[in-house]
Amino acid sequence: MADQWQESFDHAVAVARKAGEVIRDALQNNVKIMTKSSSVDLVTQTDQMVEKIIISSVKEKFPSHSFIGEESVAAGQPCVFTDNPTWIVDPVDGTTNFVHGFPFVAVSIGFAVNKELEFGVVYSCLEDKMYTGRKGKGAFCDGERLQVSDVTEIRKTMIISELGSNRDKETVTKIFSTMQKILCIPVHGLRGSGTAATNMCLVASGAVEAFFEIGIHCWDVAAGAVIVTEAGGVLMDVDGGPFDLMSRRMVSANNKTIADRLVKEIDIFPAERDDAPREKK
Repeated sequence: MADQWQESFDHAVAVARKAGEVIRDALQNNVKIMTKSSSVDLVTQTDQMVEKIIISSVKEKFPSHSFIGEESVAAGQPCVFTDNPTWIVDPVDGTTNFVHGFPFVAVSIGFAVNKELEFGVVYSCLEDKMYTGRKGKGAFCDGERLQVSDVTEIRKTMIISELGSNRDKETVTKIFSTMQKILCIPVHGLRGSGTAATNMCLVASGAVEAFFEIGIHCWDVAAGAVIVTEAGGVLMDVDGGPFDLMSRRMVSANNKTIADRLVKEIDIFPAERDDAPREKK
């Protein structure tokens, strides 16, 4: 059935827009900040409230579906990826941006069946841009079809990445070593919007040629992965192997030539898989 997941997709777009309204409203009020793993790994009441809005709305309409949500996992729920239809949700991608009023904050909703991503919805709510991608049906921003850049020469690229929230000195050293090597290729520029979902949409739209990061989570990239590939781009691991949604490492690029060149410069550091067994506290 060609449009088997149409109803789920339509619901994802609607609930992402509703969540974006909540985020914009919250920016007008005091933002209460908490921390997760460290003093720079932030969460707000808005993150938690938006995730509850999305999950309760989906559960009501699709009671048999499963969920992987950033705040649910942070609260102790296991990150279990099964063959069941699964919503992979980051309610506020770019929480640090949100806290500081930096204008890139996204609602990211990915949807997978049989562990295969079927669609992705990324709503960049402060820009009011709705990015969507459906397997085999293309990628769009506000109804306009997206297409990756056609650049094949690494020296003509703009690359996007993030510094992450890990402040371990050895990890930070490797992050900056990678950036130094990429800048010295040289490339046209190195950027970061502060949200992985938005970064992937920028690859899909042709504004940048590639995005890479170690330490991201499945909820950061599930939606963007569909949008990038449907816009003609490629995904791979930072070691050049196949992309693994649970691995917390990824290169997304406009083509394999650029991705293959980029992975040669990446200093890899460890990141525990999202689906690794967690110790019970």
